[in-house]
Amino acid sequence: MSPLTLRPSRQSTGSIKVSFEFFPPKTPEMETTLWASIERLAPLSPQFVSVTYGAGGSTRERTHATVSRLVRETNLKPAAHLTCVAASKAEVDSVIRSYWEAGVRHVVALRGDPVGGLGTAYEPHAEGYQQTCDLVAGIKAIGDFEVSVSAYPEKHPEASSLDADIDALQAKVDCGADRAITQFFFDNDLYFRYLDRVRARGINIPIVPGIVPVQNFKQTANFAAKTGASVPDWLAARFEGLDQDVDTRKLIAAAVAAEQVIDLVDRGVNEFHFYTMNRADLVYAICHLLGLRDHSVKAAA
Repeated sequence: MSPLTLRPSRQSTGSIKVSFEFFPPKTPEMETTLWASIERLAPLSPQFVSVTYGAGGSTRERTHATVSRLVRETNLKPAAHLTCVAASKAEVDSVIRSYWEAGVRHVVALRGDPVGGLGTAYEPHAEGYQQTCDLVAGIKAIGDFEVSVSAYPEKHPEASSLDADIDALQAKVDCGADRAITQFFFDNDLYFRYLDRVRARGINIPIVPGIVPVQNFKQTANFAAKTGASVPDWLAARFEGLDQDVDTRKLIAAAVAAEQVIDLVDRGVNEFHFYTMNRADLVYAICHLLGLRDHSVKAAA
């Protein structure tokens, strides 16, 4: 996607569907920020909100606490992330059952990053689920969960080729995956080329584009480098010279993400998954531009 002029979408806003990703807070201050963001975004009626899960279950208790609170205190539909890194099948199955007992009916199944971090070799647990497809099958065997999985328009960094990566997606679908959510990307043509190849394989589940509003360009660029996502030169140019200018950076970030999603809508996409980074302001603004509204405000007026 090259830089665009911001314009209204031509597609009916009533057909736009969104979901939001959050991560479990580490501190009381982060918890306050998280729940303020959830409160801000909830009136936009997302399809679901997902909560991430650290490698090897490192955030297991915090993830479960956040998901459980979503079930108890909101009308949102939580989707709990789950990985199979550094855990036995028995341990993972116990987590799956605990989610079911808490009222969760949607799981985002991921292999998870290697214990040594991105760039190190992945080693399956000797008594665990070996790959994501095995985890998907295990989740489906325990309960009637909706299961989302990941997809990579520029291929997973460990995959030998894009075709091999699509083979992995096919395996996840064959085991029961209901939806795929993509790694974030900034060039929409990459998404559509990937979608063409996936559909040519006969994979027909929704492939939902993952969108990241750029809160901090350097951090996003560093993370993109680790995950195999490309950062176009035009995007870097837009944030040039704004390292110390937070307010202007936010305005640019909102414009960039809005351009991207409006272009996707104009090309037939109507479902988006936003990586919120636990902050609502940019995501709320982008959803507003897409035509989504807080109907509780209208009712109270």
